[in-house]
Amino acid sequence: MNIYVANLSFDIQDEDLKELFTPYGEVSSAKVIMDKVTSRSRGFGFVEMADNAAAKKAITELDGTSVQDRQLKVNEAKPKEDKPYGGGGGGGRNYNNANSYNKNRY
Repeated sequence: MNIYVANLSFDIQDEDLKELFTPYGEVSSAKVIMDKVTSRSRGFGFVEMADNAAAKKAITELDGTSVQDRQLKVNEAKPKEDKPYGGGGGGGRNYNNANSYNKNRY
């Protein structure tokens, strides 16, 4: 099961995140998400656990706990949604199509 962990301290590293979940069962992977520009933690991460029962127990027991003065938000990760227009703020506008307002009027 893939677990989403939010409100992490910016000092938490991958290994720290793994150690937090290890008492509940085997951790396949633990990854703190880093900002590409600043190389600083974005304050959230993902933990993968093979045993669903152990993962659900970890979610229940760790959600709302305080780690380094930050109250964690822990829940099952949802699949990443496909964005219909690729995201990026363009809103999917295409001014060069057949229905464009600027087509020739001859």
